[in-house]
Amino acid sequence: MDITIHQQIRVNFLKVGSINNASVLQIGSSGLIQTVSNAYNTGGYTEPAEEAEIQRLPIVPLPHLPLQI
Repeated sequence: MDITIHQQIRVNFLKVGSINNASVLQIGSSGLIQTVSNAYNTGGYTEPAEEAEIQRLPIVPLPHLPLQI
């Protein structure tokens, strides 16, 4: 099914508080949303981060619940 939408949108002021990796900012209708991923070195790092240590136990102990059938 083809739908044609004619729109005129005027944005005088747009303030965006924050955008994260899962954000979609849409103004008006979109027949196709293309994903974009950009990674920036905003901290000016010159070396890779040190390896994280492996956590063997859960951070919060989980209670043992009996299995009810």
